[in-house]
Amino acid sequence: MGAAALTKSIVGLPADRRQSRTARVPLTAVLTTPRQSTLTHVAGVQSGTPSVRPAGLPENQCRTARAPPAATRHADRMDSGEEYPTTEAANRPGVQALAQAADAARYAPSIHNTQPWRWRVHGDAAELYGERRRQLGTLDPDARLLMISCGAALQHALVALAAQGWRTDVDRIAGHRWSVSTGVADPIGTAAGTPDDDLIARVRLSGRSEVDPVALRRFQTMMLRHTDRRAATNEPVDPAAVEAVAQAAVQEHTGLQVLRPDQVIELAVAVQRAQDVEIADPRQRAELARWVGGTRAAGTGVPDAVLPSGKPQTTVPGRDFGRAGSLPVGAGHDTAAVYAVLHGDTDTPLDWLRAGEALSAGWLVAIERGLSLLPFSAPVEVLSTRQALRHLLAGITYPYLALRLSRTDPAHADPPYTPRLAAEQVIEIVDPG
Repeated sequence: MGAAALTKSIVGLPADRRQSRTARVPLTAVLTTPRQSTLTHVAGVQSGTPSVRPAGLPENQCRTARAPPAATRHADRMDSGEEYPTTEAANRPGVQALAQAADAARYAPSIHNTQPWRWRVHGDAAELYGERRRQLGTLDPDARLLMISCGAALQHALVALAAQGWRTDVDRIAGHRWSVSTGVADPIGTAAGTPDDDLIARVRLSGRSEVDPVALRRFQTMMLRHTDRRAATNEPVDPAAVEAVAQAAVQEHTGLQVLRPDQVIELAVAVQRAQDVEIADPRQRAELARWVGGTRAAGTGVPDAVLPSGKPQTTVPGRDFGRAGSLPVGAGHDTAAVYAVLHGDTDTPLDWLRAGEALSAGWLVAIERGLSLLPFSAPVEVLSTRQALRHLLAGITYPYLALRLSRTDPAHADPPYTPRLAAEQVIEIVDPG
């Protein structure tokens, strides 16, 4: 696809944005410049050597990594000497850094892999927007899970920038534009109907600094992150590792409460009850079917290859997707796993955004500690089970998401990665002219 076609193929942009007077910079001019990408160098992944292991990660946790953002995906074009279109904006280091960070954010986890976000990069700022067309309108009408997904994408982008030695200022706008007077937010954009109503956060570059070695390691870990829905092993989870995950969440202004064994039973009941409610709703079954199963060639959704071939024998039931996949379940259980709940003092879109950041940060720490993290969103999708989860928190704070932390089995291959939308579908580069 040529540069001109790329500039016309960015999806997820409102019609009035497509008519903007500002010039759109070809994404290839920013993400595939002839110079070696900073993020490619940071990832430690060179052509022909796609396996990475972040410092401190056990040897048996090493796996083939995703192709890193930016330049290495187009190494063949770079090596051929082909020239890329350049503009003044594309050559600005800040624009390149922000575009590459948005590119890295594509690897963030999201509800049913909907990737409900888009980025707009201009000047020294990158704006994160919720994408209404990839919101689960029936399952997630208040955009709770969309905000959590976008929070994970935001945290991925911030890690990428810190790994390049950039300082940032972040303006989280999620709670400013939405009505939460009744405790339930309006769906994105329905209040005023303008594109800016979808604005969730703005990231500005505030200067250069030394490369943060922790962020650099976390960036490497981002290339390894995946969702494993199989049963857990019987190997106990190190309490110190759980505490490290909890501290990562706290740094994102979100608490993590570990559940007692009796509370895990209550969680299991809540998960099953939520899934029974959703399965009984034909609209939700239809929506789920649009996002789950098959090969997912379009770059979104959950393919069969990452769905268990049967129901894992666990206390807390896994997600019922209404179909079996091709991933071997394994013989484990979840008796040695640790279950926990991400929670906070209030229940607003801004809190959900921060919960997504906490999910992402905790997940990366879990991987570094040799743990598998599996999120459970079903019990927060239904009001009655969300209230049941709040009961587990003594009715004091609000639940955002339940998590399972467990040890992985090095004898079994990890599930494949889920697909991702192309960068040009979720990133817009604007030249102010």
